[in-house]
Amino acid sequence: MQKTISIVVAIFNRKDELFELLNSLIAQTDKDFEVIIVDDGSFVDLVPTVETFKEMLNIQYFKKANSGPGLSRNYGANRAKNDWLVFVDSDVIVEKDYIENIKKNLEKTDCAAFGGADKAHKGFNLLQKAISYSMTSVFTTGGIRGSKKAVTRFQPRSFNMGVNKEIFLKIGGFSEMRIGEDPDLSMTIWENGYQTAFFDDIGVYHKRRTDLGKFSKQVYQFGCARPILNQRHPNYVKPTFWFPTLFLLGYVAGILEYFLLQKGFVLACYGFYTLVIFVHALYLTKNIAIAAQAIITTYIQMFSYGYGFLESWVKLNVLKMKPEDAFPKHFHQK
Repeated sequence: MQKTISIVVAIFNRKDELFELLNSLIAQTDKDFEVIIVDDGSFVDLVPTVETFKEMLNIQYFKKANSGPGLSRNYGANRAKNDWLVFVDSDVIVEKDYIENIKKNLEKTDCAAFGGADKAHKGFNLLQKAISYSMTSVFTTGGIRGSKKAVTRFQPRSFNMGVNKEIFLKIGGFSEMRIGEDPDLSMTIWENGYQTAFFDDIGVYHKRRTDLGKFSKQVYQFGCARPILNQRHPNYVKPTFWFPTLFLLGYVAGILEYFLLQKGFVLACYGFYTLVIFVHALYLTKNIAIAAQAIITTYIQMFSYGYGFLESWVKLNVLKMKPEDAFPKHFHQK
């Protein structure tokens, strides 16, 4: 029996991005799926955009009070009619064989949840491509998120994530976390004895941020979320989670070494790392401007994530604060 798919999109304000996503969905080679749009309290009217695609997609639209993406996805999941829930962010574009490839993979793979790659579209601007490199590179935090080789321990992310609906509802869906809710769900799936998988042919084009300040804030929040996740799921803590923080502290030590001891050994190591990032990004993108910006976005990513991780670790493990008190904006306030 062929698998049935419900695509669930939680959205807040992104009208133009929603149009692009829905436009990519009408081009699917396999058109047997439904789309559920959950408007998480947007300030802009998304109805005209949804109405544009009413005749071309099996689409439902719901608007609710703002609660964050996780609980909004739960809202959509409870209204889905099909066996598999596929969560995508509103700022992604999918390839025309996305649904077809998901179904093919599900026929041959025994899993409770799956995810796919995060790619940069050729139409993205240079900064978006640089950010995409930093978020997916083996030389940054992108290298510690799981891989095809570790298929049963891959952590699907909600910008491109599928879950068996029955299992999703059984384990309670996404938690009250507003940030880090997707790895939280992945680890909850593992703790309930189920497996996750990586499908290498269902990548999506993820726009992410187009502003360095917003990008810095976003990865800072990811860093803050990690010690919270470590506390919630101690069996899946990895030493590599400390890498961005050690990177930040090492850079500070290098500055002190240079000015206090008049030596530059530590900073020379960072110079070598910078060269590696530039060469690797240039090799992958074939664009010197993207490679140059990738240096900036990588340092922003590492410093912001590292600082957020350190702040959160201190608050939770030294000051013994509850996560909800330390970072109230990271949780839905009931």
